[in-house]
Amino acid sequence: MLPDTQPPDPRPLSAVVLAAGAGTRMRSERPKPLHRLCGRPMILHVLHALVGLGVDRAVVVIGHGGERVAKAVGEQVPAHLDVELVEQRVRRGTGDALAVAMTALDDDPDDAGDVLVLPGDTPLVRAETLAALVAEHRGGEAAATLLTARLGDPTGYGRGVRGRGGGVARVVEQADATEEERAVDEVNTSVYVFRRSVLRPALRRVSPDNSQGEYYLTDVVGVLHDAGYEVGALEVADPVEVSGVNDRVQLARVEAELRRRVNLEWLAKGVTMLDPGHTYLDVTVELAADVTLYPGTLLQGSTTVGAGAEIGPSTQLADCTVGPRAVVSATVGAGAEIGADARVGPWAYLPPGSHVPVGSVTGPGFSATLDDDNPGPSGERA
Repeated sequence: MLPDTQPPDPRPLSAVVLAAGAGTRMRSERPKPLHRLCGRPMILHVLHALVGLGVDRAVVVIGHGGERVAKAVGEQVPAHLDVELVEQRVRRGTGDALAVAMTALDDDPDDAGDVLVLPGDTPLVRAETLAALVAEHRGGEAAATLLTARLGDPTGYGRGVRGRGGGVARVVEQADATEEERAVDEVNTSVYVFRRSVLRPALRRVSPDNSQGEYYLTDVVGVLHDAGYEVGALEVADPVEVSGVNDRVQLARVEAELRRRVNLEWLAKGVTMLDPGHTYLDVTVELAADVTLYPGTLLQGSTTVGAGAEIGPSTQLADCTVGPRAVVSATVGAGAEIGADARVGPWAYLPPGSHVPVGSVTGPGFSATLDDDNPGPSGERA
């Protein structure tokens, strides 16, 4: 069932995810959008946040490592979301990236509806927050609405400068801001909703007259304000939600927060964790009620655990199926099946394709293997 976050408005809503940057500070051959968080590429977390918003079409702008990003998105795109990919061949800033994305939306002659724009490196953003932003935008009849945050230390962020009427007059990047503007603690999160009919002409009026020589998407705000349009803002309740990922330190911080969220959700569904801070679950894992997870448990991929099972301590299972009431301790397994009421470990290894029968008991050093003379798996002592 889709989350109940769809804004109650009949106007079409498109989305653009900007994911063309090189991510040089990650110091990795892997494109930044594909760095994994809780078992899922970062860009996929952002796309999952769009599900349930009533988005008619989503456009992902790719650039560095574009073929790899396109492949990952194509293979893992969420259900109920129509995604198209476009390439920013020459990276000339976020304003240019959005202009490239708009070429994929040219088939609407009326330019009706709104466009939600967000970066591909904000995997903590919630669907509920995006829905609230769209509702704020449409309720205020604004030409554009920004998602902002107030930070104790806004260094490095673009500042939202308010006009006399309280609306946003412009966004000033850190490198171009005056001392007075740098003192502003309300920052731009790079998440916007634009009225589509005014976005395209506003993009044409953006110039690269700044310290970076790029087309800033933030300049669209000033263009719209100077043309007499209303530009609104919605302050996010929890600034952590819009944390970006530009290096490995930020990646680790964001993953810790995402894992905290995942664990809280499972605790609320009836799963016991003796130490949630040392329990690691991918977002793709499925657990039944009354599962108990001991410290040092790491469950990955498509692993499923049946009701009443006990996992850990010090256990890593990837793409495994664990039956109800099974007990698995100090075990490493991948692509294995553990039957109901079985007891596995400690110090067991389950290779891909192995099967532990229902109700069986293994001892220390157990290693499940595939028997060459029998296509069915068997277990033997190591």
